Amino acid sequence: MGNELAQPPGGRAVGLLWAGVAVAVLLVPFAFVVSTLGGLATLMLGSAALALAAIATGVRLHRPPFPRAWWLIFTSVGLALAGNVIVSVLLPTSMAGSPVAINIVYGITYPILCAGVALLPNHRRPGAAVLGLTESAIITCGVAVVWWMAFVDPTLIDTGLIHSQAYLLVEPFLDLVLFGFGVRLLLLSDSRSVSYWLVSGSCVARLVADTAYLTVGSSAGFPTTLSIVGWVVGNGLLAVAALHPSMKRSVPLPANQASLGRHGATRVYVGTVVATPVLTGLFLLREGLTGTLSSLDVVVPMVATAFTSALVIQRMRQLNRIAAQRAADLEKALHSEAELQRELVFRSAHDVLTGLPRRSVLHDRLTEALDAGRPGALVLLDLDGFKDVNDRFGHTVGDDLLVEVSARLRDLLGAHLVTRMHSDEFAVLLEGATLTDAWATTERVLLAMRRPLPVHDHELFATVSIGLRELDVSLPAADLLRDAYVALHAAKEAGRNQFVLFDQELREKRLEATRTVERLREAITRDEFLVYFQPLIRLADERITGVEALIRWQPAGEKMVPPDRFIGVSEDSGLIVPIGAWILRESCRVVAGWHRRHGTVVSVNVSPRQLREPDFGPMVLDALRSSGLPPQALILEITEGVLVNSGTVTEQAISHLSMLRSHGVRVAVDDFGTGYSSLAYLRDLPIDHIKIDRSFMPTGDTADPAARTLVKAIIDLAAGLRLSTIAEGVETADQVALLRELGCERGQGFYFSRPVPEPDAARLIEQSAASAGVHS
Repeated sequence: MGNELAQPPGGRAVGLLWAGVAVAVLLVPFAFVVSTLGGLATLMLGSAALALAAIATGVRLHRPPFPRAWWLIFTSVGLALAGNVIVSVLLPTSMAGSPVAINIVYGITYPILCAGVALLPNHRRPGAAVLGLTESAIITCGVAVVWWMAFVDPTLIDTGLIHSQAYLLVEPFLDLVLFGFGVRLLLLSDSRSVSYWLVSGSCVARLVADTAYLTVGSSAGFPTTLSIVGWVVGNGLLAVAALHPSMKRSVPLPANQASLGRHGATRVYVGTVVATPVLTGLFLLREGLTGTLSSLDVVVPMVATAFTSALVIQRMRQLNRIAAQRAADLEKALHSEAELQRELVFRSAHDVLTGLPRRSVLHDRLTEALDAGRPGALVLLDLDGFKDVNDRFGHTVGDDLLVEVSARLRDLLGAHLVTRMHSDEFAVLLEGATLTDAWATTERVLLAMRRPLPVHDHELFATVSIGLRELDVSLPAADLLRDAYVALHAAKEAGRNQFVLFDQELREKRLEATRTVERLREAITRDEFLVYFQPLIRLADERITGVEALIRWQPAGEKMVPPDRFIGVSEDSGLIVPIGAWILRESCRVVAGWHRRHGTVVSVNVSPRQLREPDFGPMVLDALRSSGLPPQALILEITEGVLVNSGTVTEQAISHLSMLRSHGVRVAVDDFGTGYSSLAYLRDLPIDHIKIDRSFMPTGDTADPAARTLVKAIIDLAAGLRLSTIAEGVETADQVALLRELGCERGQGFYFSRPVPEPDAARLIEQSAASAGVHS
């Protein structure tokens, strides 16, 4: 509401405002020339009518939120207008005809006017009714003492007329009360409170006019020009105040009375308190020296001065209460701030979900232990398969699982520091523990975490992989933490649900893996990769029908790096994605020509990491289009885990493969039978071929009944599901004979050919085609 004045008033409001100002200004000159009671009554009727019309128009036009104050002022002006009518009709000849009656008629308007002015800042706001009263009363009392000494004492006291004309004090006394409420408006106003200023000016004008009538007009039998001008100006200022747009404002009230002195009001009433006793003393001294000192000369100023002192004391009590409240509020705020700081410090050092300390706490405690030379061990734990829990049950269940894991670790490890490092990673600092004790504690943690945890009506298993690092005071905390992570990664690579103790060999392996990743990045840009091809043989006539593309790494000036040295590293680092894309494009380009001449197909291995890429399917189709190789000539080899695992990653992989099969690309399951016991996926998922792992091939004695039974079961299962079979690792003629007897369609292995470069593979394919032509 305080911003209402910021909007420009409408043209109608501006026009009415200026009209009111013009009428009020036009009435003032008549005050200087009026000389009869009738003329005075007519002038006062006009000014009162102007004020009434302006107030009614202003309330209707601006719609203040608390119009009661303005209606009280309206009522007061209306009663004054009625008084003018009474004076002009009943007492037409002289103002002195019935002075008491006249003062009663006019005097009754003042309490109503005071009530209206007092209510102006209210606007139904708590505390507004009493705000500023003490300060305005102090100033008013000081003005009253000066007013008494300057005007009342010479006019009524010293002349002895006080007993017969005391009624003349009624209106000026009420003017002082009205003046006090006007002062209060000024104390509460701000730079945009134009209406308040005008009302305050009206109060001052009435006090001046009635004081002039008291001192001069009452004895002359007709008001002085100053009185008439004051009355007209007072009504005119009310009219303009009612028409001004600021009359609808709810002036912002200060938060407490201590801020009322912000515009210099404090200096005003402090000066009043100091000046009033001084002036009173000077007045009494003058009266005593002139011999006109009376009891009223002493009593009235002294009572006013005493009342002013009481108000000052009251003001000081208010300020003390406000100061005490502010001190209490400040103390409360400081206490709250301290609590907030403690909470922020705790939150910065502790995990919100589990309440466990964070990594920073572990680092500080670990540094303290190393600086003190205390023995101990650092344990890092990572939950196995936590991502699957989130995928299957949602993150709410995952969060609750972390809470349960945290509680179990706290209960199990007692006073040892347990921290949450990141997501599903935890750390334990075993201070003072020997390596033997740390080993035993780690085994207890492994056993405890193998027990199920109750979470949301589920029995969830949260086994952990653990890296253990003994404290070494010669190393900084960061290096020990790095070594513990190396051991943790080794435990995960070894199959999870176990722990690994760090040693220097692990560090060397990790450094070697890091160096390999750096070299692989350079190998991609330097074009150091090659594609070797191993023939796929149709066992019925031992003719080459296709090739498997296998990557080789040939660094410049060095020996060729075997695949088992870099495939795993490239998978972990994500470099398998660009490397695999290159193999696919290169294999399709090379085999496209062989396929046109001899119908050769190509089989390319696809890593699980590649299938997680959202653009894998389009990338394969783009490689086929750019090379000219038909989709039917491409076989993508995947591992069983890609299809059997649950979650969005597996769903995305199946989606890629299904889309590619719809275009004619075929899919083979590599190393079949080595990873999973469930075979339902062979029926339901997008598969065309299964490759029998070399571990099932009989070695030595081909009459091995167990090997024969396993191979026959796989071949029969594939035939029943209308899947073709490819045997890997064929190395002897007996194995060839056995596979042919059992109905295996194709095979590959050293018996037929090792993986060879492109020229050798082309030669083998040409020879196979030529041999087939001769035999045909």
